[in-house]
Amino acid sequence: MSATERLRTLPQRFQAGEHAGIASVCSAHPLVIEATLRHGLAHDRDVLIEATCNQVNQDGGYTGMTPADFRRFVERIAAMVGFPLDRLVLGGDHLGPNPWKHLAPAEAMAKAEAMIDAFATAGFAKLHLDASMGCAGEPPSLDDETVSERAARLAARAEVAVSREGLVPPVYVVGTEVPIPGGALEALDHLAVTGPDAVRRTVDVHDRAFAALGLQDAFSRVIAVVVQPGVEFGHEDIVVYQPEAARDLVGFLAREPRLVFEAHSTDYQPDQALRDLVRDGFAILKVGPWVTFALREALYGLSHIADILAPAPGEPSLPQAMEALMAEKPDNWRKYCHGSADEQRVQRHYSLSDRIRYYWPEPQAQQAVDRLMERLGERPIPLTLIGQHLGRLAPTVEAGRTAPTPRALLLASIDRVLDVYDHATH
Repeated sequence: MSATERLRTLPQRFQAGEHAGIASVCSAHPLVIEATLRHGLAHDRDVLIEATCNQVNQDGGYTGMTPADFRRFVERIAAMVGFPLDRLVLGGDHLGPNPWKHLAPAEAMAKAEAMIDAFATAGFAKLHLDASMGCAGEPPSLDDETVSERAARLAARAEVAVSREGLVPPVYVVGTEVPIPGGALEALDHLAVTGPDAVRRTVDVHDRAFAALGLQDAFSRVIAVVVQPGVEFGHEDIVVYQPEAARDLVGFLAREPRLVFEAHSTDYQPDQALRDLVRDGFAILKVGPWVTFALREALYGLSHIADILAPAPGEPSLPQAMEALMAEKPDNWRKYCHGSADEQRVQRHYSLSDRIRYYWPEPQAQQAVDRLMERLGERPIPLTLIGQHLGRLAPTVEAGRTAPTPRALLLASIDRVLDVYDHATH
């Protein structure tokens, strides 16, 4: 059985009482992809990697990659680390008009249909249909019927593409209560959990919309619904999952045994909260900013260490180089960072929403990271400096599980997050 086939069995496994889930790693950073595949290989796990509509699309997204490019990119890393492709699932996240919501609805949906065609043609096996956002001239949130009708149109285009290419049909994820990608924009103290009646309506309106287009077979491959279980994060706030608050929502799955829930914005949740989510039927846990936040922590720590071990007078530190880049190109943080100039500076670098992740593909950022790694070379870093500047990693280095070299420390920082999800889903 392939990884995609096992993914499709998640609802049955949940109904059978099995504690089974999978982390969906939403990132296009090569070190995150490498760490994820190495982690899957070391723990004998399937790996689900998803590209969001803003990262990857037919126009290139902010990574410059089309879906076919992204598949080749991931498969090259898989070949490098020896990860078997039959254990890899590629997914498309928030596939819909979001990158083009500034356009009129017809034009935005035409772009969205072209995008999902590209994802399906490239063999992405899990497609999250997200038409929940309004386009130009529409309210920010749309009614369920409009969302489901647009989602069905996207599924129809994907079905045509896989049939044309002779590919295995994908599984789908739907939903109308979809958290915004990348975390909340304001301070948080609580969230309204999706009610069971709202989920029932979501499933029913999608069922009707798919049937209206003759897509009953495609609807039979809808394995999950995106709901709000009461988890979210902002710049420095985390709303932790409270099982008792989601009891009525979780009860829905007993009446719809062919589905599980997909939980977005699970980044930074405590270990037990993630385990509770999987136990309660949130079998697909999305994680994105947390893994790149962990990578940024390690990169900045190494920058401080380089200033001690390999001083380079006149050379800007990595944080300084990234600040200059973000000041030069503010579009990826300007709408999201608020407050005084000092508060915005802190948010640019250290927000849990990790807006800095959009800048790592930039040539200036890649050159700054390359210069940092060249300064450090492959020298072993003293444990005292690891403890001072990469304190989270000191115990694994001291125990001999992580080599005290720069690249190994970067991968280990990402591994810390992946370990939490592995413990939660198995």
